[in-house]
Amino acid sequence: MKLTIWGAAKQVTGSVFLLELEDDFRILIDCGMEMGKGQTNDALYPGSAFPFDASMINLVILTHAHLDHSGRIPNLFREGFEGKIICTGPTMELAELLLLDSANINRRKIKHFQKKRSRNPGYKPDFNPDEIYLEKDVNKSLEQFLTLPFNKRTKVKKDLLLTLIPTGHLLGAANVLLEVFENGKSKKIMFSGDVGRSNYPLLPDPQKPDQVDYLVCETTYGNRLHQSKVETEEELRNAIQKTCVDMAGKLIIPAFSIGRTQAIIYTLNKLFSKGNMPAVKIYADSPLARKSNKVYEQNTTYLNEEARDFKDEKGALFYLDNLEYIDDLKESIMISKSNESCIIISSSGMLEGGRIQNHIKENLGNARCTILMVGFSAEGTFGHRLVNSGANVVMGKRTVPVMAKVEHTDAFSGHGDQKDLLQFVEAQSPEELKKIILVHGEPDSMEDFKELLEEKDYQNIHIPEKGESFEL
Repeated sequence: MKLTIWGAAKQVTGSVFLLELEDDFRILIDCGMEMGKGQTNDALYPGSAFPFDASMINLVILTHAHLDHSGRIPNLFREGFEGKIICTGPTMELAELLLLDSANINRRKIKHFQKKRSRNPGYKPDFNPDEIYLEKDVNKSLEQFLTLPFNKRTKVKKDLLLTLIPTGHLLGAANVLLEVFENGKSKKIMFSGDVGRSNYPLLPDPQKPDQVDYLVCETTYGNRLHQSKVETEEELRNAIQKTCVDMAGKLIIPAFSIGRTQAIIYTLNKLFSKGNMPAVKIYADSPLARKSNKVYEQNTTYLNEEARDFKDEKGALFYLDNLEYIDDLKESIMISKSNESCIIISSSGMLEGGRIQNHIKENLGNARCTILMVGFSAEGTFGHRLVNSGANVVMGKRTVPVMAKVEHTDAFSGHGDQKDLLQFVEAQSPEELKKIILVHGEPDSMEDFKELLEEKDYQNIHIPEKGESFEL
């Protein structure tokens, strides 16, 4: 069989891995969009969103719902894919929300382009037309989803078995284990998806994986450890005390609507339920987050024991007296401009879109504001620029002074750090593991993690270029 790395090669986003079996059965593991890198069209197939013929793909296996793993699935169907998409139940439900939201953003992009072109016929779009899809394309793809539970060894066809192994990170997220039978021999290959971390809010710890022959492993935090030395609850308590209580200021938390926002609101719920903190007003400014909450609440069997017990005791995971969900855009803008001491949680986490941009724009000059970045921001995103901005940051075509305090914590990062990744790999015997392929990380992170693995006696470790193939 042959594996080709068509995404997440020497970068964190855009996972697309093509596995071709000897009988010409072709499997995509993930089909994600690149974030913060501009256009992703490789131009090998002009007019296509992919560097391969989508109609030749037989099956897609989805590790989890985040758009850098799922975001180009509708494009596959637009270009002739007719197969199934296999994932867990929660992954399908969350992917539906994210893909429909992405389609809505695409619709706004098209309207903006048409408006500009009506005034200037030579105006070119600031997006790749080949990668645009709308709600109808999403709905078509959703009809082809097929869900499996964790740890069910499933025959895909006579010479192919699939098992989805829980890995934390996000509700329903899985490592993908494939057992391929060729020429009377069994070969096992595992794709890590995104490896979660232990003791994360809401989610169970990652499950120790089985022994395999080939391992495709993410390296987002391959060269660093999580720096936060306190628990998530204590991290939020400190931030609220310093900004909202001591300064009567505004705490803005950019967070992805799916996953990170639920972890933060659940942690706030635990914190304020103890009754030893002032009831600071909390605004959850993301309609998508409210929809995501329902998916979490309806899939409690996928949560950890603490979260299930909390829900049994309190009745809800994501609702508390001092929390208000904001749906109306005008109300969102009013909150951005107000001087009220409050906590605002809004998407997106990398500051590349959504209502968070207005909250940031209105409060960069507010010395009583803290912008708390709680996750990874890919290079090229506004979130990355802001974290590394210093006194000024470029917004659009303007250079804006930064008076607000910009802080970063990895206490809420859903990604396992170097220690977690090493633990994931060390479940494999160096003598039995034939090849390791490192993906989904920045080049320095990959190189450092490769060196660490070599020190642990692992051999045949590869850092692929985009489009590079391996015979397995």
